[in-house]
Amino acid sequence: MSSAALALEGVAGKFAAEAIRQDGQGDRNGAITSYQRAIDALIKLIQLFPDNTLNAVYEQHCEQYKKRINELQLSPDSYHTQNDNDHANASIRANANQTTNSNLENMVIKEKPNVNWKEVIGLEDVKTALRESIVYPAKKPELFTLGWPRGILLYGPPGCGKTMLAAATASEINGYFINVDAASMMSKWLGDAEKNVSQLFHMARDSSKKENVPVIMLIDEVDSLLGNSQNENGGEIRVKNQFLTEMDGVNDKGKNLQTYVIAATNKPWKLDWAFLRRFSKRIYIPLPSLETRVSLFSSYLSKLKKDSSVDASQLAQLIDGYSASDIRDICQSVQLSVIDEFFSLAESNGNKDLSHVQLRDVTMDDFKKTIKKRRPSVNAGMIQEYSNWTKDFSAT
Repeated sequence: MSSAALALEGVAGKFAAEAIRQDGQGDRNGAITSYQRAIDALIKLIQLFPDNTLNAVYEQHCEQYKKRINELQLSPDSYHTQNDNDHANASIRANANQTTNSNLENMVIKEKPNVNWKEVIGLEDVKTALRESIVYPAKKPELFTLGWPRGILLYGPPGCGKTMLAAATASEINGYFINVDAASMMSKWLGDAEKNVSQLFHMARDSSKKENVPVIMLIDEVDSLLGNSQNENGGEIRVKNQFLTEMDGVNDKGKNLQTYVIAATNKPWKLDWAFLRRFSKRIYIPLPSLETRVSLFSSYLSKLKKDSSVDASQLAQLIDGYSASDIRDICQSVQLSVIDEFFSLAESNGNKDLSHVQLRDVTMDDFKKTIKKRRPSVNAGMIQEYSNWTKDFSAT
């Protein structure tokens, strides 16, 4: 979730919390105003970020607040007895809890992820570490008399395959895969954030226990949930403590459950040591090597109509310092430029029947032009930061 979206979510949460407080104190007009401000912030959030996966949840919150506004407007001035206030607040909280439970349930992929190890190109050392920590214990737990790691931190530059690695691991063990955006867990509406964390772990344990399958939770952008901050409020501290408590349960008390937590971050230096201590495996996901870049280009080029000048090895040498997602974006950009040329040529010739127009082959010059215009998403300074942090905290 972008910083702008998080800021708007924070504004909505602030107004909603204020509305609940005013409602509970019998300040009807103040509560109506605050509920409406929360609604306005949520609507703006939905409009500005139409592809946000949490929009359905935001809409449900809007409906809850609108319903409460109608109740307050229709009530007589003497509506606000303590019992009425308690009942109203309990109703709103119950609806919010129902929404949270529904949202968490939607995070569970009941079928195993459709990703396998072969699709994760390169990163052989990382795959080995994940097999040792998750795949082998899931298949033969009796061999691990000293136990095995249940908390794994994957860190490194963005776009290098952290999410795909977690999904491929879940696929390998026929397990459930719960993919969680940590930023969305920090919703401050009605004090739900720490409750969200508790319910998430409870759901994972229940899924593993009831159906006797391994469950992998991927907590993406975990630094937004557990990062160091000079301006932490009480709610953020409680969320951190709740997460650490749940991790203790996974590591120490859940030895008979196949529940694993994979945390991913692009900013490991922001994480508290208390958090790192609970993740006995801390694995660096680096930028792709030359060999991996060749393999990535070969994979994408196999899906393109290209001429004989296009060479994966030459392309790989041109983009040292680019991430795996950068390589995909380059190939996609080249394809789009050729497709755009195809339609432009057809329109200029007045051809409405596109079946007679041929898409030309992609050339090496197309790639060189695109690479010249696209800079890598990671710079040398960031790589040095990862290198320094790895020297101090890596644990593979």
